[in-house]
Amino acid sequence: MTKSRRRVRGEGTVYQRKSDGRWVGSFKTEDGKRKYVYGDTQKEALEKLKNAQREYEQGVLVTGLQQTVKQYLEYWIEDVQKTKIRLTTYQSYCSILKNHLILGLGHIRLQKLTAQHVQSFYAKRQREGCSASRVRNIHLVLHNALGHAKRLKLVASNVCDDVELPHTEQYEAQPLTPEQARVLLQKMREHHLEALLTLALTTGMRKGELSGLRWQDIDLENGSLYVRRTLLYIPHYGFKESEPKTAKSRRKIVLSQFVIDVLRRHRTLQLEVRLKAGLIWVDRDLVFCDKRGEFLQPMTLTRQFSRLLEEMGLPHIRFHDLRHSAATLLLSMGVPMKVVQEILGHSNFNVTANLYSHVLPTMQQEAMSKMDEFLGQHS
Repeated sequence: MTKSRRRVRGEGTVYQRKSDGRWVGSFKTEDGKRKYVYGDTQKEALEKLKNAQREYEQGVLVTGLQQTVKQYLEYWIEDVQKTKIRLTTYQSYCSILKNHLILGLGHIRLQKLTAQHVQSFYAKRQREGCSASRVRNIHLVLHNALGHAKRLKLVASNVCDDVELPHTEQYEAQPLTPEQARVLLQKMREHHLEALLTLALTTGMRKGELSGLRWQDIDLENGSLYVRRTLLYIPHYGFKESEPKTAKSRRKIVLSQFVIDVLRRHRTLQLEVRLKAGLIWVDRDLVFCDKRGEFLQPMTLTRQFSRLLEEMGLPHIRFHDLRHSAATLLLSMGVPMKVVQEILGHSNFNVTANLYSHVLPTMQQEAMSKMDEFLGQHS
């Protein structure tokens, strides 16, 4: 099948196939495999061979097995990612692969995938109703996957680097004003969610941190609590406890006296509920639980919170906006941003500063007013 073989000195092998007259160039890689290039003329094949050898020496030549995007992504998620990412992240990646990437790009040869393929795929997803932020999440996963493929020399480059992403509008947090916060706390008195919402509003703890909080984490005598875990609900897996989001998220929070009083009342009420439940009570030592001592269902908590806001005449906000409310209130009271960072458990100071920079102009005005009062009288 292969005849007219000719070896060009120092350039690998170039030969003409008898079957179709095309010219074939090849050379051996370090692992003993042969890399082939093709041309209509001897000169074209020789030129391609030189380029391939140069790319191989530079470490950018694709030498991996031929496979589809689908085959590669399935390998990547199961053999590379599964053991090193959180279960929730793994599930999120699997969803993006199954519902987007494999459906739209899975049939294409991995080495043949182009930036144009990806760009067109993103545009199609947006026409079908995907939000810009969703497309960006899809891109994040694909970029990560192709980065690994490039390191393995399965592809010469990461085509995602050349794709333009849709612009997203950043979500505008809706923190409660000081007056709205007071209304919430006043009307929550004696409600079974009083302690939970009070902690959320005064400490900025995340929903998962509140749901996973245990009485053993709270020192009412010394007025402090420790964030040691977070609770997640994962479809098909149920509730999973894990380490806090970052190292900084594992933290100690000092409690104000009125919060300590709220928690004492909450513990008394919980003991009454426990006595009423009797043998069906599950002792998990949870600070916030349902009527049987079990974990709070996140969707139930969300619905109850929304209903409470409506009943109180307060604006509809996400539960997570209580965290933003806590930060805004603390900053407006003059608490240093570094302290707010520690209370919220942000990974670094810049995260806090970027999120709450809108509060700074007001703080600066107040600072200048105080300086005027203090120094102006001596001028």
